[in-house]
Amino acid sequence: MPERAPAYVFDLDGTLVDTAPDLLATLNIILEREGRDPIEPQLLRRLVGRGARVLIAEAFRLTGDPLDPARLEELFDFFLADYTSHVAAASHPFPGVVETLERLKAEGVRLGVLTNKPHGPTAALVRELGLEAYFGAVFGQGKRPYLKPDPRIFADVLAELGGGAGLMIGDSITDVQTARAASVPVILMSYGYTPEPAAVLGADLVLDDFRQVPAAAKRLLGLD
Repeated sequence: MPERAPAYVFDLDGTLVDTAPDLLATLNIILEREGRDPIEPQLLRRLVGRGARVLIAEAFRLTGDPLDPARLEELFDFFLADYTSHVAAASHPFPGVVETLERLKAEGVRLGVLTNKPHGPTAALVRELGLEAYFGAVFGQGKRPYLKPDPRIFADVLAELGGGAGLMIGDSITDVQTARAASVPVILMSYGYTPEPAAVLGADLVLDDFRQVPAAAKRLLGLD
């Protein structure tokens, strides 16, 4: 291990935690209140990753007439309140996540979360799932005035973790774009939330199992 341990920065939804059930529950409440058909779980998994406002707008586009932009903030506020009220009711870490975070923490790897999910439910989800102790930095939408893929947000996470070398681990094109903009390596998980297969998004490595992360990250950072 080098003098300063590296920092691994993780996306949340679709990378660490399967949040689709709770996101879907709130989104379908909104759609049904607006006279729309609910959407199916597999469709939701292709829409997550660009923030709740985009999720809402895309769901309306796919179920009828596009959403009137004047109503977006109203629906976003409802989404945020309802979702936060049951943020971890049916969500759970993906297989291998907890044991791998435990291993990385024991090895001295500095760990952070960087997501475009609003910061309130991000912090609540991490806390309610018992993951808070693993992370030295948790950044959601609103903690800064900019989002992924803006490289400044990655730099801010690194700074809060103490600086040094970093690595992005996610599941979507947004995570790849963030890493490229920040000039750091990127790993994608193949099981995540993306409309296109992770293998075509240009990551340095694509993994099927979260337990593969420690060895893969060391290879990318030249630590093996």
